[in-house]
Amino acid sequence: MTNETNIDYVQEPISSAPPEVRQIIDRVWQLEKNRLDKKINTHINDDILAIVKEAVR
Repeated sequence: MTNETNIDYVQEPISSAPPEVRQIIDRVWQLEKNRLDKKINTHINDDILAIVKEAVR
């Protein structure tokens, strides 16, 4: 399995997800990226829960 095939295999569930799910994934990814960039080590669960609740409304 080549690297490109491996990346496609890993990202397939994201690329085939409904738009609502992709939006949640994108927002959580951005949240985590920002936290890592700022080296914030606090809990992220409440922030993820807020993102999901907002998307479900």
